[in-house]
Amino acid sequence: MTSTPRPLVVKTTSGTERPEATNQAFTVAAAAVAAGADVSLWLTGESAWFALPGRAAELVLEHATPLPELLDLLVAEGRVTVCTQCAARRGITADDVLPGVRIAGAAVFVEESLRPDVQALVY
Repeated sequence: MTSTPRPLVVKTTSGTERPEATNQAFTVAAAAVAAGADVSLWLTGESAWFALPGRAAELVLEHATPLPELLDLLVAEGRVTVCTQCAARRGITADDVLPGVRIAGAAVFVEESLRPDVQALVY
């Protein structure tokens, strides 16, 4: 009998100023989706910008899967959320983000992170 991977919540706070940390968060989240896990990726701080159309292409990292490809997979197969306060500080609204991306606050992050058997990672 095969077991289902446990749920994963990944929170990233970095943007283009820390490309390796940012890419690592997206890569781990995408790998977990590919493994069949229920994945929730949270974009906080400077990562909030990646929720806007075209912004993920601004992060270029040698020997890494392009961020737009990872983001497309995560939107299609997982959940992608922008922190409410982070969005507000940057003037980002629900009308600005990519289809399938939501804006939610700390209470939702805590709720997802405290579900049974969840693994939470912060980058």
